[in-house]
Amino acid sequence: MKVLHVISSGGLYGAEAVILNLSRAMNESGHCSIVGSFANEPVPNLQLHERAQAEGLESYLIPCRGQFDRGVSARIRELVVQHGVDVVHSHGYKSDVYAWFALRGTGVPYVSTCHTWYDNNLAVRLYGALDRLVLRGYSAVAAVSADVRRRLLDAGVSREKIHFIENGIDLRPFDGAWKAVKQKGENSGRLVGLIGRLATEKGVDVFLRAAALVLKEMPESRFVVAGEGPEREALERLINELGVREYVMMMGRCDETAKLYGTLDVMVSSSRHEGLPMGILEGMASGRAIIATPVGEVPAVIVDGETGVLVAVEDATALERAILRLLGDPVERLRLGTGARQLVEQRYSAQRMMTDYLRMYELAMAGDESSVRGGVQR
Repeated sequence: MKVLHVISSGGLYGAEAVILNLSRAMNESGHCSIVGSFANEPVPNLQLHERAQAEGLESYLIPCRGQFDRGVSARIRELVVQHGVDVVHSHGYKSDVYAWFALRGTGVPYVSTCHTWYDNNLAVRLYGALDRLVLRGYSAVAAVSADVRRRLLDAGVSREKIHFIENGIDLRPFDGAWKAVKQKGENSGRLVGLIGRLATEKGVDVFLRAAALVLKEMPESRFVVAGEGPEREALERLINELGVREYVMMMGRCDETAKLYGTLDVMVSSSRHEGLPMGILEGMASGRAIIATPVGEVPAVIVDGETGVLVAVEDATALERAILRLLGDPVERLRLGTGARQLVEQRYSAQRMMTDYLRMYELAMAGDESSVRGGVQR
């Protein structure tokens, strides 16, 4: 089977990790996965394209001049014809809309993964509403969380088109970090990290406020934030206001996250909204002791006291207490990290995710067999 993944990428984050993990698994299983990344003006964000090419994946850029560029749909159709694509798989509202315009009426099945929607402002809410409207016409839609599935149903997407598919991960890039944890054993450490997009929904501000509280009790602690995003300037100001500049490193873009996981003693996900964050799965694969908020599907993987620690959303004090407890208890860190790694191995492999998506693709293709394959000659 030949699948074209289409995305308007903002960096190497959750959706991009899904594409890379799924593409590796598909190609190794005798299928063919192709990546099509929007090169948006004026900021093209070529990280996914570059990473895909570095890994030997077939990847192409789709030039996009603004929000309504008809050339984007033409380029998607061109890639479908050129490569004899069986299914187009879009990720995110922008690619969903363009793929819908490109492929409706062609007989080529098109599917989407809905990672989540963040209703932070009016523009984003409108984009999300438009996305859910066009998804009604999709051959199939994957929801990564129960909340996403509910919102799809509320938006009028047919129940039979919705597939609940949890994210999966290729464990191999994180084996080194996991090995480092086991070798480190119960040695004491003081490095706490958050890896993710710098956006309101990720709750990085809560993490920073908790860090300031921890430093009052444990001044030898250090904190790192890896990622870029629209809240960068506001977070930099908050660091200065809290007076923790010398204790917090804002790394920005991090292309070697697997190595970074291996240096952390505690990992934090303080999100306000989530689906099933790839960052958490990566941290679990690395054997990290993780503190997270119980949003989206997070409680399905972070079982409090077994594979990590859960704290309330927006509660910097609760987060502080959890960080202090784990930094002061290396035995507990090792126990939680071991449980996390074992759970990912058992339930969240890239192979399992690939099997679920292949089933969805096959059903989408079977459902479109009666369509006239005019429009796009293949």
